[in-house]
Amino acid sequence: MNKHILIVGGGYVGLYTALRLQRRLRRELRDNEVRITIIDPQSYMTYQPFLPEAAAGNLSPRHMVAPLRRVLPQVSVLNGTVTEVDHEERAVTFQPAEGEPRRIAYDVIVMAAGSISRTLPIPGLTDIGIGFKTVGEAIALRNRVLHLLDVAESTDDPEVRRRALTFVVVGAGFAGVEALAELEDMAKHSTRYYRNIKPADIRWVLVEATNRVLPEVGPEMGAWTLEQLRERGIEVKLDTRLESCEDGHVVLSDGTKFEAETLVWTAGVKPSPVVGGGGLPLDERGRVKTTTKLTVAGVTDAFAAGDAAGVPDVTNPGQYCAPNAQHAVRQAKVLADNLVRHLRGEELVDYRHKYVGSVAGLGLHQGVANVYGVKLRGFPAWFMHRTYHLSRVPTLNRKVRVVVDWTLALFFKRETISLGEMEHPRDGFRAAVATTRR
Repeated sequence: MNKHILIVGGGYVGLYTALRLQRRLRRELRDNEVRITIIDPQSYMTYQPFLPEAAAGNLSPRHMVAPLRRVLPQVSVLNGTVTEVDHEERAVTFQPAEGEPRRIAYDVIVMAAGSISRTLPIPGLTDIGIGFKTVGEAIALRNRVLHLLDVAESTDDPEVRRRALTFVVVGAGFAGVEALAELEDMAKHSTRYYRNIKPADIRWVLVEATNRVLPEVGPEMGAWTLEQLRERGIEVKLDTRLESCEDGHVVLSDGTKFEAETLVWTAGVKPSPVVGGGGLPLDERGRVKTTTKLTVAGVTDAFAAGDAAGVPDVTNPGQYCAPNAQHAVRQAKVLADNLVRHLRGEELVDYRHKYVGSVAGLGLHQGVANVYGVKLRGFPAWFMHRTYHLSRVPTLNRKVRVVVDWTLALFFKRETISLGEMEHPRDGFRAAVATTRR
């Protein structure tokens, strides 16, 4: 057989597909009849639902990632990006982290490149904006919030203080609401260590272009979440758009204007640019056009799933599967099984999964859930949120580490230290060199 399977992307779909292929093709891999390669810019897979907890300091960032080489010993992992797909020739152009690009041939390709933040041409967005899709962004945001508390404590200028203590989150979906709720909870907890900052001094603004928050949990639970956020003093502006934020001067479509040092952008995602590298057909939304069997429409020897793929929802004709972890993990299982069937000349099966509902964390001991029509809020929803996501974290090793982090948090206070200098580790050394020169 001697087939080379190339997986583009090491996220949910990439990792779980490779894990299952590693088990299903154990003999073929041992006899060198099959080779599997993963290409991803990072050497690890990030479990994104835990980003808010990592940002709030409830979870070590190292424990929410799975190292690809350790988890996939039978798989070759290459770090870099795919810049072009030539499916007719069964080859991709691979750009490593360093060095010249090269061509990599394959027999079967799996497009699992995921998504990136969907931004808009808003003036000043890059001045103060930060996304919330990676571990780096989550930890940088945590450091930024804590650093700005230090700034506000140490200044006598009321304008500097007000600007430092104003935080804006754009987008009221899962990422935005969970990030805001966890960070607000952390900041409020941190004020007990400051003499001149009270919880009421910190301003949190949630901006949403539609008329509801957390649409994934349904109207009733969304309305309850909105009520809870406002009770915590968070300003929630619905039917409102961000017009500009040049030099930190935030202007909203409802006429509100104020100064802010931090803006978190969580207003949607779009397929990774990799999918536009040619070679595979795309749908009207720029995703890889996919069949219900998770094969790429109109071509052979190609599969796709996850955020980068437009997968028809067979349980809801005319609709597509939502781009979330619930579908991605389950799609990976069907994709891997269908790929094995493809190699063995067997008939493929449809991906079928009815959406069971959603859970969201709103800070320590607070949450909201709508699962199989059962609506929960407060502590029960928070407990369900943690339990469900713990079950989805890959490998027993990571599950144990997450539980240990949570257990320690029951007995010890959370850390409230800003380590922002980690993002610029050479600044101190450069300053020392400059002093020596003078």
